[in-house]
Amino acid sequence: MTISVFELFSVGIGPSSSHTVGPMRAAGMFVDELARRDVVDRVAEVTVDLLGSLAATGAGHGTLPAILLGLEGCRPETIETDEMERRLTKIRADGKIRLAGRVVIALTEADMQLHPGRRLPQHPNAMTLTAFSAGGDTVYRDTYFSVGGGFVVAESRSESRAEPQASVREDAEAPFRSAAELLALTERNGLSVSQVMMRQECVARTEVEVRERLLHIRDVMVACQANGMSRDGDLPGNLRVRRRAKDWFVRLEAEDPQRDPAFAEDWVNLVALAVNEENASGGRIVTAPTNGAAGIIPAVLHFAVHYTPAGNADPDDTAVRFLLTAGAIGSLYKERASISGAEVGCQGEVGSAASMAAAGLAEILGGTPRQVENAAEIAMEHSLGLTCDPIGGLVQIPCIERNAISAGKAINAARMALRGDGTHRVSLDQVIETMRATGMDMSVKYKETSTGGLAIAVNVVDC
Repeated sequence: MTISVFELFSVGIGPSSSHTVGPMRAAGMFVDELARRDVVDRVAEVTVDLLGSLAATGAGHGTLPAILLGLEGCRPETIETDEMERRLTKIRADGKIRLAGRVVIALTEADMQLHPGRRLPQHPNAMTLTAFSAGGDTVYRDTYFSVGGGFVVAESRSESRAEPQASVREDAEAPFRSAAELLALTERNGLSVSQVMMRQECVARTEVEVRERLLHIRDVMVACQANGMSRDGDLPGNLRVRRRAKDWFVRLEAEDPQRDPAFAEDWVNLVALAVNEENASGGRIVTAPTNGAAGIIPAVLHFAVHYTPAGNADPDDTAVRFLLTAGAIGSLYKERASISGAEVGCQGEVGSAASMAAAGLAEILGGTPRQVENAAEIAMEHSLGLTCDPIGGLVQIPCIERNAISAGKAINAARMALRGDGTHRVSLDQVIETMRATGMDMSVKYKETSTGGLAIAVNVVDC
């Protein structure tokens, strides 16, 4: 089956899908396996070893506390910010966790072992969890790879997992794994990209369920941006980055009470900024398709809903079609390349999100499937080579502003595509392959390690 839109857009917590959401899911998978084997009560000690990028920037990305919460049985889809803070305060005060919510063992962030120089060949985001009995025997051990967007692969298994998968009917719609196959489906059946993706989703859910879940995703995005526009002060970490979204919102509300289209770009920038400030503070977020790039799709969706004829006529249907189209394009990046900054740099996160958003907007603006594909290609073509070099290991600089800039790029890409007829020299499949190859050639220091680029140009101690 084609990768589901609900794996690309999942509710979680900030600041990172690969370094926060993924590790929490991995710890949850570890606990689930202990429970499946009925050995939770035998565990007296758990060790945590972080490797590669998880070790290099995990402290600034909230990796260590996320693992503690995952071992207690928390899930990124459901845990609320208040509960997360309450649990972490107790863990740090007691120096202990409740494994699977019932077995008390001594474990804190200080007990975890970091190995930034050790990178496993499967993926740079790796962690090994080991459970021991009171006698020192190994009860269970597994290594997990957080491969981007909250997806996790266990070494003991072969599948990549972001959320539990619904069963698929035997008469399932033929999947697509390339843009060429996607376009062939649209042309053969006379469908739009969103209609093809809806058929993919409906092999496991009803259309009503798909629409309800997508509108819930939309609502969480809107709530996230509203939260970001209501908070001020500094973001967590030693960079002391000041939140700007609240001040911008107050000024824009005064300057543009009637939502004049002349201010559309300002609102797009504000939404992207607000979402990513919430993400940087560990707030509730929609991975889209990653947390580091989570502001782009909400910002462009805001434009689609508020500044297009389709959005004004039916905002709910616009949101559903936009997210389905964006998800169809995102599935290609996940299937054919990577959405992990630790694997291919920021082109895989912000670049993929801009490409997805451009496609979604192109469809809402009335684009043909070939114009939609062209919009996605333009946005990624001009994101190639984008590095991931967060200062201080925090998802703040350059990440927050980069989301706003890339949201504008997505809108421009959609408009450019609609000026043409869908004919273009470089295909989306070709640019996805180029992104993958560029990422493989990129120096490790530009892949979410905070050892290159802006991360070393600014003298800040990693936190």
